[in-house]
Amino acid sequence: MGAQLRVYRQKIRSAQTTKKITRAMELIAASRIQKAQARVRASEPYSRAVTRAVSAVASYSNVDHILTTEPEKVTRAAVLILSSDRGLAGAFNANVLRQAEELTALLQSEGKEVVYYLVGRKAVGYFNFRKRAFEKEWTGGTDSPEFDTAQEVGATLVERFIQDTAEGGVDEIHIVYNRFVSMITQTPEVVRLLPLEVVEGVETPGEHDLLPLYDFEPGVGDVLDALLPVYIESRIFNAMLQSAAAKHAATQKAMKSASDNADTLILDYTRLANNARQAEITQQISEIVGGADALSSSR
Repeated sequence: MGAQLRVYRQKIRSAQTTKKITRAMELIAASRIQKAQARVRASEPYSRAVTRAVSAVASYSNVDHILTTEPEKVTRAAVLILSSDRGLAGAFNANVLRQAEELTALLQSEGKEVVYYLVGRKAVGYFNFRKRAFEKEWTGGTDSPEFDTAQEVGATLVERFIQDTAEGGVDEIHIVYNRFVSMITQTPEVVRLLPLEVVEGVETPGEHDLLPLYDFEPGVGDVLDALLPVYIESRIFNAMLQSAAAKHAATQKAMKSASDNADTLILDYTRLANNARQAEITQQISEIVGGADALSSSR
């Protein structure tokens, strides 16, 4: 009985130590999520403004540009996967990697070769463990993304997009990331970055509406050359910020669940320890009473 009681007490101390760690991580994630949400909100006006500018150029010009023109045949597609550098975030990384696998299966079923670009150590570890090839990786800044990283990622992807497929270029670029919906919900999402799909800023004019007139200087092609890389960078940076906010929210939720489970374990082991202690006391009393009876009988 004594050995069993020691085991229960050791498990209680272990659960209490784990609870202190998970509780501290929960509080850290809660403090970071506010900053991450503020950064997401701060990036949205710029992203919307760039989107409206690109919408105007793409909608009210008749110039065929490589970044807005659908290729006749798509042979190779690039997939940018945004994961995190650290774990302990529940199903955060598993969801985005599962979504990437589903996208890969879809693209391959359409006869497209898929090449990967990875952000975050978890995605890199996932591909290295399975000995799967990828083109380039960016790690070390997923908790607090920097715009310089988004610029580098955007420049790399645009360079590959304008490159001929025979020389290693791609015809499509997709991004897979977790979108922050709320503190409870983080949704994996797939967005096709290139060829450009403008989804806002253009409404069908009515019968008596006048279409706006635009004059582009120095030219439509030059404006698109300048605007679209900026648009891609802003979309990637916004996705990185969304992923960071979703990761902190997922960490807070996971650590809250771990702390609650630790409380449950402590309660269960405390009851078991009390039962074991009571059984040990009962056994000792029985032995004392039995010994006293034996002495009295021998007299």
